[in-house]
Amino acid sequence: MKLKRFLLRYYPPGIILEYEQGGILKTRSIDLLDLSPSTDVDKVVEEITQKEPLITPGKVEQVQKLVARLQEKIGQREDHHYYLFKVLRAHILPLTNVAFNKSGSSFITGSYDRTCKVWDTSSGEEVHTLDGHRNVVYAISFNNPYGDKIVTGSFDKTCRIWSFESGKCYNVYKGHTAEIVCVSFNPQSTQIATGSMDTTCRLWDVEKGTEVGNLSGHTGEIISLSFSSTGSELITASFDNTVSLWDVRSNKRIHTLIGHKAEISSAQFNWDSSLIATGSMDGTCKLWDRTSGRCTATLRGHSDEILDVGFDCTGQRVLTASADNTACCYSAITHQQICKFFGHEGEISKITFNPQGTLVMTASADKTARLWDPDTGECKQVLEGHTDEIFSCAFNYEGNTIITGSKDNTCRVWR
Repeated sequence: MKLKRFLLRYYPPGIILEYEQGGILKTRSIDLLDLSPSTDVDKVVEEITQKEPLITPGKVEQVQKLVARLQEKIGQREDHHYYLFKVLRAHILPLTNVAFNKSGSSFITGSYDRTCKVWDTSSGEEVHTLDGHRNVVYAISFNNPYGDKIVTGSFDKTCRIWSFESGKCYNVYKGHTAEIVCVSFNPQSTQIATGSMDTTCRLWDVEKGTEVGNLSGHTGEIISLSFSSTGSELITASFDNTVSLWDVRSNKRIHTLIGHKAEISSAQFNWDSSLIATGSMDGTCKLWDRTSGRCTATLRGHSDEILDVGFDCTGQRVLTASADNTACCYSAITHQQICKFFGHEGEISKITFNPQGTLVMTASADKTARLWDPDTGECKQVLEGHTDEIFSCAFNYEGNTIITGSKDNTCRVWR
């Protein structure tokens, strides 16, 4: 094995090692999830060099500089105020979803008008209209971090994969017998998972355009899915009140996470895929140990349905958004509530951390999105202007641009 170069990853903090083995270029990562401004850099570097044979004595000084740079980035807390940059009259019918590519230079919008549109973030210009579906385009995603492909899932029961560069459709995946409501690329961008109202999840080969797995076992619609960070496992969340954990290689179910008393609305892995968070219509969020499939905590901070859950980039905090007009932030380690976010006058359907973990964004039926301090629960800014419910919102990778999607048929870019 020969080390070729180091790559820095800011969110979550880590160093990627690019090395050659048997003539093949490979990568592996050193995750520094506990790194903070007060961490002893020398101690961290010592631990890395003890565990990592690729880092020879001659490379130690370079690693020290990289860790120090990561630490400096973590310590930067910008009090950024977001201004409305563009209002995009994106579609002739309401939007369903919005998503950025990795760099945030482009984003996509899905709509009830049966199309997905590709936009240039800096100019607000439409780049492509991805036209071909015969019903609502409900689920959309880039193959981040690469960003050269887009997947769309539709109520027409098909999934399509498109070229970001040309807007041409590469493949149409047929097989589901009901609406597709969630899609995801695996981290390697070699497979796509689709979840459907037909109660199944299907796996597709990106290059060949063929079905490589049919994950059946749920008795209700699948409404959320997520790959683990290695891409070897997948979770599916269903209206049958359960979440299933699957081995992608064998297509076998590893665990069924049973405990919720109503439909699941959202399920997410944390960064290292050691934990799974599930939100339910029963008003609770549960944390599960991925290895054993056991429930390790039930977070009861809401008086109504939980509509969305999410982790910060290191997987140490978990967010919940509810139909009770509030949101909560918890420690994923101690399970204690850190703070509660009060202020919305309608249900909160989406919640997310910025990449740095210093801000929380919520999208609500009250036509606003809000930005919050995750340590204190203080509302830092209200993003106003939409004339109908906001149901989708996203930060770019740097955290300096936001997109919000609304039932008013527009998408707004804030920076």
